[in-house]
Amino acid sequence: MRHFNPMKRSGSKDVPQPQRNGQGGIDTGPRNIELDRQNPDMLTPPPTDHGTLPNLKFSFSTAHTRIEEGGWTREVTQRELPVATTLAGVDMKLNPGAYRELHWHKESEWAYVLEGSCRIGVVDQDGRNFLDDVEEGDLWFFPKGVPHYIQALDEGVEFLLVFDDGAFSENSTFMISDFFAHTPKNVLAKNFGWTPEQMAAMPEKEKYIFQGEVPPPLDDRERVVSPTGDVPRTFKHRMLAQTPLRFDGGTVRITDSTNFAAANTISAALVELEPGALRELHWHPTDDEWQYYISGFGRMGVFAGSGLNRTFDFHAGDVGYVPFAYGHYVENLGTEPLVFLEMFRNPRYEDISATQWMANTPAQVSADTLNMPRRMIEDLPKEKRSVLPATR
Repeated sequence: MRHFNPMKRSGSKDVPQPQRNGQGGIDTGPRNIELDRQNPDMLTPPPTDHGTLPNLKFSFSTAHTRIEEGGWTREVTQRELPVATTLAGVDMKLNPGAYRELHWHKESEWAYVLEGSCRIGVVDQDGRNFLDDVEEGDLWFFPKGVPHYIQALDEGVEFLLVFDDGAFSENSTFMISDFFAHTPKNVLAKNFGWTPEQMAAMPEKEKYIFQGEVPPPLDDRERVVSPTGDVPRTFKHRMLAQTPLRFDGGTVRITDSTNFAAANTISAALVELEPGALRELHWHPTDDEWQYYISGFGRMGVFAGSGLNRTFDFHAGDVGYVPFAYGHYVENLGTEPLVFLEMFRNPRYEDISATQWMANTPAQVSADTLNMPRRMIEDLPKEKRSVLPATR
């Protein structure tokens, strides 16, 4: 019997190789060929890449998955992506009727519904409550310390959670079942007026994600009327229903405190690039950027100053990170739209366009700096074009 020889396979023509313009060579040693195929700009970087930058990419596919009775969850935090100090993310799935139990965090929670629907419930420090259903493309935001729960509706739900601290871990939240399991029963009885018999079946540890029944439609029977009223600002926002900023090549939807007042620590943009389109050369003047790729395939080039530049490839489920003020672009390399979220630990979304900067600076200054004809600079648009179409 002939055995497969990976050494020979690595040298065949259908395998990507670290070669460019006559430089480099064939990799005939042990290697993960599928990973190299998914990351062509890391195996064979563009000649414009230079120097050493920290890793700015981590995939949820390589994160540990916590499997529970009613679903699963996995996270990308500073532990997995050390450069990501400002924000952390959690990908969570709840089966129909399943709960993410009553809990709270030391961090604020921002969420985007990837598919399906769920019910969210919150009670704030003044006893004011909020109860509503969210579906694909909707957001929610819970301030730090405010207790809440999530329950999946008929089709189940998958959502992305983002927290305003890179060191956050979903495995260290405050859960009511865990709290009560570590409180003496006589104290619980005194606090709530319960008898030992009524507390006999209480859980002995956290429940975290557990199965329940799909709740009935949200109507007056389900709603709890608080004597102090409802929360003054909605914790829900329909991001996908926003009218987008449209450009030749794609769209951008920006959600921050100007149109979602409750989100006072995190802002975001939902970007959709058509095949070949470019999220223009830009940077953010206030905060690091945490990205989540929803669909498609593309690459991001990041410039760190001092001649340092690196290029990363992204697929659905990947997380990207760009430190504060680093220049960068995102390009759709696939045949379908590239859709991703940009998120910031800041109530306001801000970016600076390289094109708009040059167009609103005296043309001769830019022309002299770049050794270009003045007319090339004068033809630049003075208004921001966040997305540029594919080159014809």
